[in-house]
Amino acid sequence: MIEKRAFATLGHADHGWLKARHHFSFANYYDPARVSWGALRVWNDDEIAPNSGFPPHPHQNMEIITYVRSGAITHQDSMGNVGRTEAGDVQVMSAGSGVRHAEYNLEPEVTRIFQIWIEPKRLGGTPGWGAKPFPKGDRSGRFVTLASGFDDEIAAGALPIRADARVLGATLKAGESIDYDLGEGRHGYLVPATGEIEVDGMLLSARDGGALSGGGRFRITARADAELVMVDSE
Repeated sequence: MIEKRAFATLGHADHGWLKARHHFSFANYYDPARVSWGALRVWNDDEIAPNSGFPPHPHQNMEIITYVRSGAITHQDSMGNVGRTEAGDVQVMSAGSGVRHAEYNLEPEVTRIFQIWIEPKRLGGTPGWGAKPFPKGDRSGRFVTLASGFDDEIAAGALPIRADARVLGATLKAGESIDYDLGEGRHGYLVPATGEIEVDGMLLSARDGGALSGGGRFRITARADAELVMVDSE
């Protein structure tokens, strides 16, 4: 089963420096039908103006994954980590018992990101942060696990998160198809960052969301060249 959540129906906010779309209830946007999807709690589609960003602010008990779609984001946190993550790359932060961080666009262009929050398996713990490049060519025609809470996927190169979940990325050429097996009782959430896809007959355009459930195999076919991001969670 797949439920389409069209980009035009998402919650939105315009703060001048930040233009945001919310796939799930967030800040001043509340929709009782879109509070979470399994352990997936937030999927924000953010556009951050040049030389601006999120000043230092706290988090706890959340796994926060940032997928950079264009531009770059510069991270600073209370653990002393500093890093710049570029388009196509991923950073993760396990907020654990509590951390403060800032995310800035120090570039001369708009930076576009997906920020994804997943509820952790356990509360507390020492905070952590990490980032890694994931070349789009390595994801051509297949899903690659970008972040995961499963040991075998971490050993294979995924960034670690403390959740019963994985974040995946793929790129498809027009006409290409891939299958994805969603485990029974699990929740999938699929967004084409670019392009247009069809999932079991349901058309998803760029930045639409597709909520997958019911378990079983889903066939994803690109109607136009597409870049995909998906969360598979409990």
